[in-house]
Amino acid sequence: MEIGVGTTVEDRVLDAARGCLERWGFAKLTIDDIASEAQVSRATIYRMFPGGKDVLFEAMRVRELQDFFDHLKTELDGADSLEDLLVRTVVTATRRLRDDEHLALMLAAEPGTMLSQLTSDGVPRIIRMATTFLVPLADEYLSRSQSTALIDVLSRLTISYFLAPSAVVDLGDEASARAFLTPFISTLTPTGNP
Repeated sequence: MEIGVGTTVEDRVLDAARGCLERWGFAKLTIDDIASEAQVSRATIYRMFPGGKDVLFEAMRVRELQDFFDHLKTELDGADSLEDLLVRTVVTATRRLRDDEHLALMLAAEPGTMLSQLTSDGVPRIIRMATTFLVPLADEYLSRSQSTALIDVLSRLTISYFLAPSAVVDLGDEASARAFLTPFISTLTPTGNP
């Protein structure tokens, strides 16, 4: 593992955990493996992540979501309508999910664990992060309650179409996503114009 300049010990540990997870999977991975990869002691990891492996991996998931939504938010700069904002959100998120090599590797190696992180166990975390990042952007066009409900639905929709791609709608293709989403978006605004 190459350690970057200015990388914190926590970043090193989280990066090491991700690398080890890709190599050995969750079930076989130990704190010793992560400590060795990060070049820190077990005690350092337990001080940083009391509770061990589960707490460490939760921190890793939160960091990955933070990175995902940071990138997504930069892609939304310049959106000039609700339709544009929502289409860009869904298309960019879908493409990022499809292009995520770590996610693809983990879905192949540990499908049960990863599916639970994208469905039952992980959806509340994903919805919280999506709400934090995206609701304020939609608030420009909708009431807070509408924005919150819309981001919840779009997050679930994006995950669903990622996990079970459709032959009819491609949310990673802007034209397809726009054609699919526009009729729904138009019902959200009083004038019918996004």
